[in-house]
Amino acid sequence: MTIPPVTSPNAVLPSNRVGAESALRRLGYAPVPGTGEVSPAVPSFWVQEPGARKRRLRVYADGWDAFDRDGAISDPPAIVVVPTEQAADQAWEKLYRSPKARLDPDISILVVPTAGRKEPDPHWHAGPVDRQDLLKLATGVLVGLVRRVQNSPGLDFHQMLEVMRTTFHVDVERSLSVEGDEAVLWMMYQIALRYAYAPGDAASNLHLITLKPTGPGARLPWFAA
Repeated sequence: MTIPPVTSPNAVLPSNRVGAESALRRLGYAPVPGTGEVSPAVPSFWVQEPGARKRRLRVYADGWDAFDRDGAISDPPAIVVVPTEQAADQAWEKLYRSPKARLDPDISILVVPTAGRKEPDPHWHAGPVDRQDLLKLATGVLVGLVRRVQNSPGLDFHQMLEVMRTTFHVDVERSLSVEGDEAVLWMMYQIALRYAYAPGDAASNLHLITLKPTGPGARLPWFAA
């Protein structure tokens, strides 16, 4: 799927501060005073993250206010609020294609429709990434989940997909042009077969997971674990 390009780095998205505050309250984010830090981009307001971490996050109710000249957000953690799915795709494209681009779990895009728009209810936006980047992210997530192998019959690939979706905000289905977890995992298996191995030196491959110190099956591709 082709993402609509950002037509102008100075584009202005409609202000939606009231809607953003209301949506974030419903999602469990409580408005809090700012930290007083000097920032290149001044946030519309601050919120406190729900749950155990209790971090303070900058909220940019006017989407493009969050971005610097290079198309990056210099002061995460931050929430970028946009009014439509198209604007969310544009913001994702700007983040993902900027010179400083990286998948950052501390940056979230929240779609909050302005009054009169026929859009879905407020929701977090997930965007597509290149297939090789998807494989690298999956490997990184599985390294964090590898302890599960010691206590269960195998790796939980569905949990891997959930982390990619909810923590890194990646739309894995759009990235691979398929639907459903099983199709996603099958496509990732095919991509791993193509990209995972260092030519002539499989032992140096970062997409292998050490399951045992020595012996047969000591190192397996994560997709075959």
